[in-house]
Amino acid sequence: MGDGLTHIDEHGAARMVDVADKPITHRRAVATCVVRMRPETLAMIVEGRAPKGDVLATARIAGIMAAKRTADLIPMCHPLAITHAAVDLEPVEAGIRVTATVDTDGKTGVEMEALTAASVAGLTLYDMAKAVDRGMVVDDLKLLSKEGGASGTWTRKED
Repeated sequence: MGDGLTHIDEHGAARMVDVADKPITHRRAVATCVVRMRPETLAMIVEGRAPKGDVLATARIAGIMAAKRTADLIPMCHPLAITHAAVDLEPVEAGIRVTATVDTDGKTGVEMEALTAASVAGLTLYDMAKAVDRGMVVDDLKLLSKEGGASGTWTRKED
């Protein structure tokens, strides 16, 4: 393997990691991003006045759907039987904080599923409100924590 990267073989070629011999464990990952927007855009979304309808419900559903389709989007991800996916949307001073939590009982983690859920929920917020605020920014996408597997628990230290 090249420099400890599990998706690269000894010749430098991309590959899908073989997880056949790994034990099935409960795994969870939490990821977040922030969609920054003008205060009037945030008020419109929170008050349910967006021209396209319920922005928050649509973003939440899009994030959950994205978690389930991650292997279709990210080339080296394994298709996983997700046991739980949730997307929380919290209005904050600068916009809306998206937090995605994904669980599975499997042989590989769900970090990419949580990151995909958070990013697609953020993109959906943008799509649903772009007619009134094209200057929105999907920002600060990151993994907050992961649990399970051989590497155990990892939690992001405060930035």
